Amino acid sequence: MLEGIAHRGYHDKDNTENGLNAFKRAKDHGFALELDVHLTKDDRLIVCHDSELKRTTGKEGIIEELTVDEIKKNYRLLDGEEVPTFQEVLTLINEEVPIVVELKVYHKNYKPLSKRLKIELMNVKDKKNFMIISFDPRALLPFNHSGFIRSLLVAKSDDYTYIFRHFFESVDLEHVLLEEKRIQKYHKKHLVNVWTIEKEEVLDKVLPYVDTVTFQHLDCDVVRKKLLQSK
Repeated sequence: MLEGIAHRGYHDKDNTENGLNAFKRAKDHGFALELDVHLTKDDRLIVCHDSELKRTTGKEGIIEELTVDEIKKNYRLLDGEEVPTFQEVLTLINEEVPIVVELKVYHKNYKPLSKRLKIELMNVKDKKNFMIISFDPRALLPFNHSGFIRSLLVAKSDDYTYIFRHFFESVDLEHVLLEEKRIQKYHKKHLVNVWTIEKEEVLDKVLPYVDTVTFQHLDCDVVRKKLLQSK
């Protein structure tokens, strides 16, 4: 059982989300981490939540329209660190904690994006250390029978995608969806994670209906303790 998943790493005001500092903090605390990957212009994977770099670097630019070298040369995260490649994160973590990889589809590039992730995961030692997630079910289909756990992200605003849940091993839900009986029934036989838990009272509310949670802005020890107590 995952004892909580640190959303975009264990980030705070001094450690920018989806940066190596935030990922190291998650690793040091023994937590799985969630990250987002985008396909660059030169067919490599950069880790960042948004395609637009402005929010986390202070400088405008679209990842999919830039090469890795251009990003490395011209951008820095707000904490001063480089915008990391996926390979840099893999090297840092060294499979010591699980990694949840979200495929961020841009202008329907799900095929080349998925293909690149498959290539970059070729040398992992234990596929159980990785979970692959996406809001776009088409991005997950190429990983069928790959040995990796796939989880379909479902938001309340687009919950029609829930109909595709049976194509994958689990679902990763916006926490408000747990109020629905159909979701609670699904959880009885399937793995369920929820995102993104930011308050302890919300954590307490969702625990009966989930296997783990993706969290941020919470004390990691509190998350771990409550998850263990709920099982």
